[in-house]
Amino acid sequence: MESTPILIAEDDLKIADMLGNYLRAQGWHTHVVHNGVAAVNEVRLQRASIVLLDLMLPGLDGLEVCRSIREFSSVPIIMLTARIDEVDRLLGLESGADDYVCKPFSPREVAARVKAQWRRVTGQFRTMSHGGFDVNEAAQRILWQGRALDLTTSEYRILRALLMRAGAILSRAQLLDAVRQEFRDTADRTVDSHIRNLRRKLENVRPQGSGITAVYGVGYRFDP
Repeated sequence: MESTPILIAEDDLKIADMLGNYLRAQGWHTHVVHNGVAAVNEVRLQRASIVLLDLMLPGLDGLEVCRSIREFSSVPIIMLTARIDEVDRLLGLESGADDYVCKPFSPREVAARVKAQWRRVTGQFRTMSHGGFDVNEAAQRILWQGRALDLTTSEYRILRALLMRAGAILSRAQLLDAVRQEFRDTADRTVDSHIRNLRRKLENVRPQGSGITAVYGVGYRFDP
């Protein structure tokens, strides 16, 4: 596995030990910190390949840590949370988290999410081209004219779905189905939030704009 450790930012010693022991048994290197400030510092020093980030950390909470990290790094972040209501999930994803796991969880589930994020950032498989975009299925990355877009897992899945059916209208339900491959119990406004973020990111790199059009009362369409 990657020699750069998985950073476990968790102030509950029992949970931190459980995750660390299980991941090490799976062949990963791990490092544990117990507060938000230390988590940001470890990532800034490039001492993390993936971050397991507890939402309720002392110093800086998980959302603040996530936002701080996203100012300088695209390292995969998996949020660990016991706050499962819709607003907290939406905030967690909007802050830049790539995935989340709800407590109580099994270490096996967390390890599976870690592997999925590792494949996303390291996969070297054939890409599919769509009008200037290249979609790498295994790595779950999308490039615009050779430039990798900094997308969360949900943003990747939504943009991929729109690109694969460019010119067709996809309903919110269809886009939710794409998101739910990773995130269960999502809602319509979660899709709208991801679309807003996607538009902003695409407009930053595409002179012709995002290409994502809202069709009132129906859903969204990508116009090549």
